[in-house]
Amino acid sequence: MRATAGMALLSVACGFTPVQRMLSSSRSGVLHLTHHDLPLVTPNIFGFQQDLLQEQPDRRALRKTVPSMVATSGMFTQSKPEDRRVHPEDLNGRAVFKVVYVVLESQYQSSITAACKRINAGQPDVAVECSGYILEELRDPANYEQFKQDVSDANIFIGSLIFVQELADKVVEAVEPVRDQLSACCIFPSMPQVMRMNKIGSFTMASMGQSKNVMMDFMKKNKPSGTSFQDGMLKLVRTLPKVLKYLPGDKAKDARNFMMSLQYWLGGSPENIEALLLNLANNYCSQISEQGLLEGLAIQEPEVIPDKGIWHPVAPRVFETPADYMEWLRNEHAPALGIDAATAPVVGIVLQKSHINTKDDAHYVSLIMELESQGALVIPTYTGSLDFSQCIDEYFSLIGTTLVDCVINLTGFALVGGPATQDHPKAVATLKTLDRPYICAVPATFQTFDEWQDSELGLHPIQVALQVALPELDGAIEPIIFAGRDGVTGRSIPQADRIAVLSKRALKWAGLHRKKVAEKKVAITVFSFPPDKGNVGTAAYLNVFGSIFECLKSMQDAGYSVGDLPGSVEELVDSVLHEKEARLASPQLNVEYKMSVNEYKELTPYASELEENWGPPPGQLNSDGANLLVYGKTFGNVFIGVQPSFGYEGDPMRLLYAKSASPHHGFAAYYTFVEKIFGADAVLHFGTHGSLEFMPGKQVGMSGGCYPDRLIQTIPNLYYYAANNPSEATIAKRRSYANTISYLTPPAENAGLYKGLKELGELVGSYQTLRESGRGPTIVNSIIATARQCNLDKDIDLPGEEDDSANLSLEERDGVVGKVYSKIMEIESRLLPCGLHTVGVPPTASEAVATLVNIASIDRPEDGIKGLPRIIAESIDRDIEDIYRKSDAGVLDDAALKNKIVEGVRAAVGACVDRSTDSDGRVTEVNTLAQGLTDMFSGGSPMKLALTQVGFTAVSDESMAPLFEYLEFCLKQVVADNEMGALLDGLAGRFITPGPGGDPIRNPLVLPTGKNMHALDPQAIPTIAACDCAKVVVERLLERQASENNGAYPESIAFVLWGTDNIKTYGESLAQVLWMVGVRPVPDSLGRVNQIEAIPLEELGRPRVDVVVTCSGVFRDLFINQMNLLDRAVKLVAELDEPLDQNFVRKHALEQAEELGVPLRDAATRVFSNSAGSYSANVGLAIENGGWESEDQLQEQFLTRKGFAFNADKPGILDSATDIFKSSLKKVDVTFQNLDSSEISLTDVSHYFDSDPTKVVSGLRTDGKKPTAFVADTTTANAQVRTLSETVRLDARTKLLNPKFYEGMLNSGYEGTREITKRLRNTMGWSATAGAVDNFVYEDANDTFIKDEDMQKRLMDLNPNALRDMVTTFLEANGRGYWETSEENLDRLRQLYAEVDDKIEGM
Repeated sequence: MRATAGMALLSVACGFTPVQRMLSSSRSGVLHLTHHDLPLVTPNIFGFQQDLLQEQPDRRALRKTVPSMVATSGMFTQSKPEDRRVHPEDLNGRAVFKVVYVVLESQYQSSITAACKRINAGQPDVAVECSGYILEELRDPANYEQFKQDVSDANIFIGSLIFVQELADKVVEAVEPVRDQLSACCIFPSMPQVMRMNKIGSFTMASMGQSKNVMMDFMKKNKPSGTSFQDGMLKLVRTLPKVLKYLPGDKAKDARNFMMSLQYWLGGSPENIEALLLNLANNYCSQISEQGLLEGLAIQEPEVIPDKGIWHPVAPRVFETPADYMEWLRNEHAPALGIDAATAPVVGIVLQKSHINTKDDAHYVSLIMELESQGALVIPTYTGSLDFSQCIDEYFSLIGTTLVDCVINLTGFALVGGPATQDHPKAVATLKTLDRPYICAVPATFQTFDEWQDSELGLHPIQVALQVALPELDGAIEPIIFAGRDGVTGRSIPQADRIAVLSKRALKWAGLHRKKVAEKKVAITVFSFPPDKGNVGTAAYLNVFGSIFECLKSMQDAGYSVGDLPGSVEELVDSVLHEKEARLASPQLNVEYKMSVNEYKELTPYASELEENWGPPPGQLNSDGANLLVYGKTFGNVFIGVQPSFGYEGDPMRLLYAKSASPHHGFAAYYTFVEKIFGADAVLHFGTHGSLEFMPGKQVGMSGGCYPDRLIQTIPNLYYYAANNPSEATIAKRRSYANTISYLTPPAENAGLYKGLKELGELVGSYQTLRESGRGPTIVNSIIATARQCNLDKDIDLPGEEDDSANLSLEERDGVVGKVYSKIMEIESRLLPCGLHTVGVPPTASEAVATLVNIASIDRPEDGIKGLPRIIAESIDRDIEDIYRKSDAGVLDDAALKNKIVEGVRAAVGACVDRSTDSDGRVTEVNTLAQGLTDMFSGGSPMKLALTQVGFTAVSDESMAPLFEYLEFCLKQVVADNEMGALLDGLAGRFITPGPGGDPIRNPLVLPTGKNMHALDPQAIPTIAACDCAKVVVERLLERQASENNGAYPESIAFVLWGTDNIKTYGESLAQVLWMVGVRPVPDSLGRVNQIEAIPLEELGRPRVDVVVTCSGVFRDLFINQMNLLDRAVKLVAELDEPLDQNFVRKHALEQAEELGVPLRDAATRVFSNSAGSYSANVGLAIENGGWESEDQLQEQFLTRKGFAFNADKPGILDSATDIFKSSLKKVDVTFQNLDSSEISLTDVSHYFDSDPTKVVSGLRTDGKKPTAFVADTTTANAQVRTLSETVRLDARTKLLNPKFYEGMLNSGYEGTREITKRLRNTMGWSATAGAVDNFVYEDANDTFIKDEDMQKRLMDLNPNALRDMVTTFLEANGRGYWETSEENLDRLRQLYAEVDDKIEGM
């Protein structure tokens, strides 16, 4: 470390505080220090500084994770308020006034303590007693009781930044009853109900609104405007010093004292706080003011540094212009450090003024010095406002030139608005203008350093919401913890290893901006899942190698060195794999590098820690027995590598572990190679998704012992992620520091009809024409027979095979045909993605139509837009809901009308798109409605004419105008494309524009793709609209179950909650759980959903149904606040004194309390997930790898891995609670999941069956009953509740067995073939976990892919490994008893297996 940086750090270590020590640097680089008389530095900081002063070539392994929280109470913080209590040591007859304070963050703690000690040491007639609380500590019942006692004895109460609703309620509950007896109650920016408690003499928040109030008059004339209350107050305060002294004393003294108090508070130093307390005591504490004990005392005016500026710990002053600062930096500071200012990277830093004011800035100083020690220059800026964008706008540019290469926000808050209200569009606009990478690091303010380190969960959930999720909406990346709170003093402790990582990563991003393009090295990482089966280049709906080929061409055009580029995608595949039939366990993959064991150990500091799980290196995976093998191929400065597997396939028993194991040696060696041998400047993970972000470690807020942090090291991580999967993309952002780039899922098309289904459609058409003729009954007989051949008798009731429909009335025949028609139209209209997406290739006009049809079919009341089906229905005086309902019931006329409306919507949207389609079939410029006004004179717009041709003549252009204006906007988004542009921006060290992920049909703002994808504010769900939708689905589910169960409601339902589903639907499934137990979510005064109330039974109109909620690991990571909400809801209902036949939650909880010998609240535990840092039940992995003995093993895996309970009474820990999990599951009558997107259905991914508890419940129930399994389908405007078997059949008919689907996949070649096999394997998963697959599904699939010799040959040529996997799956399905078939079919499969195996082995 350079000497100057070391001396500055030494000054902190020795007790000099950076703001007031007046550090100045002469041109010779000699530091002049002024010792401050109140050294506030703890031994922890001293130890840290000693650490930092020593040369440390590698800090990655300094800290290790601890298996579980050391603290046993389950709270996130165990810091003790008693440690910060101040008592006067020697009263000597002095009058004592008592102060109690509550603050969100701890930086004020040391200033208040010091201020109180100064008063007690320096005032002859008065003394102060002080009790202080960090807001989070009030969760602890003992702390809260002590707080109430302290407040009841206090003279002065102070609160600041109280923005956590349930804790704000506690503060109000404690303070409100004694407010009138307090001498003064000072509340600085907080929740409105807390602010209302302000009282200084006659001044209250209510009095500010009185017309005769002088302060109000002044405020009206100087009306604040900005992002929040705090900003408004600050703008007001800036003008106050000149004005306050002239306000009439008799009318405005109290208001003046409030505003002065705010100024003192914002000043923050011990001197300012001392003046604040003395001023309040002198004016409002009667025992002091009446005796004049402080009379004549000269109380200092507020001392403040400029409201905003550039603050450097060794600079002689705060700079208020970038020009002045850059002159000092370049001419004095950089030479003193030995840094060449012309070539050094420059990092802009945004700081919180309160830490500078309160001298709690050691963590800021440490990061600045660390960056300088690595050769960077730093521009550290601050503002007292909560609009931190001012720092970027005013200090990071000079005369039109951007000064910085990278920005780090150290405040831990959103850029504009802090913890209260945010202005994300303003933040994004600021960051786009700056156009540099934007890192938002996190100080662990809600926990002490030790508590964060010991916690498996990592960062406190409230802090995740405020300081991780909200900054992500601005486009922030890399939420790295860089400081922790000291439990005793409250001061921020810099964390050496984290600060080193943060500095190195920031400088790597800065390097991308500075380094010459031709010299940059990029590692493209592809995935192979499951391994060992020709699956290299796996990614959700992405043509990986086709996309990489496009990327390489674009990179070459941009000046990157890509060597000899292959001539085609096929050549690229062959060069990486040697041959397409790649097997990970054999050297058929190209070996790019052989790493010796010694080299591996030398370059991988944590290698020895992997031996506990995997033995000594090189191990069995990615190894030739002597070396570790890195698979891939280098093209110039671009390495295309294959990420190693999780490693489960080598030892299936690992799937049973409750917690996930470490990565294996081959996995670690891969990332060691990428950074330290290949020397990548950036890594590009290609497609959804790999294993890196799911490696063991904390949920959020990685430590140096967490494996995602260890593996990614310091490499900037760009990551192509499917736009419809924001939840897992968010995990990648938070755990592996990914800057995500969204890519479009393939264009969706209607499934259409084929084979017998198509014939059925034609028969129904004939019947509609001839229904009343003599041929009517004959056609109905043909319809019934064909429906049976298509296995539709599994879905609808058909007359018996011996029945003749001539014996049925016309109405009865219509009923039969109506049901068949409704079912085949359900199949025909279902959306399915066709083929695979290639990055950088936007959809054609025709491909955009299907997406727009679905966008046009949804009502958007929040935007004042009716869906086109509703508009058409209203034009014929019908209600669309009534048409849907009757069509679903099989009413032939309404089924036909529904289909006609669908045709009309397609025709109208097609006409709209045709207006903007060029001769190449693409949309390059959208023609607006305004440009087509002349259409009005020729019979209307093309959309109206299209509807007229279908038969809807009464729809007016006026009624459709709002919808089609919206669709034109959507069309622009659908065909726009920035996927390649965003990649090149990221590699150039530029800002990638953020945007939401999710379903583009529900939320077209997901488009255009190529955005840094984020989720949503976790405290914003469920929305009112989501609650309305949830109510409909729950009532339909309960009605259907009751109708099939003699009118009885289910007593308990097992729910599965997914992260992505709740992001896309804004919390619909979350709201379903709440509605099921009869609880209503209630927003707080800032609109955040964190309160609940029980719905009275009279209003509910049915019993409260018990629930068992299994949350995915991703849901747990993103929505732990909502898990808290659910747990509170269940416990609330369990404690209601209601009849047990009307409250099944209470009924079961009372039974379990007795059975397990636990309190009622513990017995009402119903919210479960994986242990922190672990994901999935591993059932999907077992089925994909084939390494499972029996269904018992799968069920045991589910119970072991998913049985960790969330408890709102102990929110800091997820405890293994298998007994209560089993006890709750064995009472379940119904299992339930949601489908919210046409792109991802039951057999597209393994997640759904992995978490399905249907057979688990069957095994646990003692009455031998199998629970009914239901699936809600909200992919269309007409929400459906189907049985699981119905849904699997629908999925098979529309995808696996549908020529439109499998031909589309086969057109994508090698990768598309794998997609077909994957769906067959996932179909078998539903046999294993729920017994939900009909025999005909396997039989028809065998006929389609195996019996057909031409198809067999195509599969063999395209991807023989995928074909072998398909054959294996058929044989396994038969062997496990899921598929009964002929011996002829089985012989054919065995013969084919031998043939394909010979081809793969090269025989």
